[in-house]
Amino acid sequence: MVRWLVTCATEVGVYALDSIMQSWFTLFTPTEATSIVATTVMSNSTIVRLHLDCHQQEKLASSARTLALQCAMKDPQNCALSALTLCEKDQIAFETAYQIVLDAATTGMSYTQLFTIARYMEHRGYPMRAYKLATLAMAHLNLSYNQDTHPAINDVLWACALSHSLGKNELAAVIPLVVKSVKCATVLSDILRRCTLTTPGLVSVLHSRRNSGKLMSLDKAPLRQLLDATIGAYINTTHSRLTHISPRHYSEFIEFLGKARETFMMAHDGHIQFTQFIDNLKQIYKGKKKLMMLVRERFG
Repeated sequence: MVRWLVTCATEVGVYALDSIMQSWFTLFTPTEATSIVATTVMSNSTIVRLHLDCHQQEKLASSARTLALQCAMKDPQNCALSALTLCEKDQIAFETAYQIVLDAATTGMSYTQLFTIARYMEHRGYPMRAYKLATLAMAHLNLSYNQDTHPAINDVLWACALSHSLGKNELAAVIPLVVKSVKCATVLSDILRRCTLTTPGLVSVLHSRRNSGKLMSLDKAPLRQLLDATIGAYINTTHSRLTHISPRHYSEFIEFLGKARETFMMAHDGHIQFTQFIDNLKQIYKGKKKLMMLVRERFG
């Protein structure tokens, strides 16, 4: 019905198209208005079909942008990205759409929606805005210890990589958000390793041996906080796994401890910490004789 109405308006001409956009709220939902009506009006096929001159094109485009902003304010979850896309060629309208997203970020949008818009901003060449939206998205996220296949993991890794590429200050600001939102040890350890490979703010360092920048120290903020959180996550996850573990998962558990050891060893006293950790396991779970025998064989 919506497409039919837009087609009919197109057949009638510019006035009819402008009219349905001016009164969109009585005819369409916000999603229909942005994804179908405004998008169709601003398409090249409509311009060609109606033989629009520059003045007519701008008049329709202005109405479409106004419609898009109104829809974004009414339904930011479903219309914000469309509004940004439709307003790309008008700086003031684009800024307005971006502000609508920021205003809705704390209450009206999910982390998935915010990450999607953040990636769009990076693609459009606005890395700092992408970073801002990514931090807002992170505040809505909660990854528990056993969610190592969660669909948001790629977004978290992307956000950390973006922060790292922007510089130490941005990375230092995002790490506390990561520590608060992510409790999954394998995800935290992945982030930690990526942060230690290159110098913040220098994206190409990994492929250059003539780098004058210094890698960040694991003994200082912000990586120290991330390292401690990762070690803590491995400890908590280990105890959680041992609460209800069956013999068929023993080998997988031993491999998990092997990954944990790699992270422990990144700390200057990691060997001591890991030894104490293993000793505690052998004491607390001494009733699981077969499993503890496997632990002793692998880790002493």
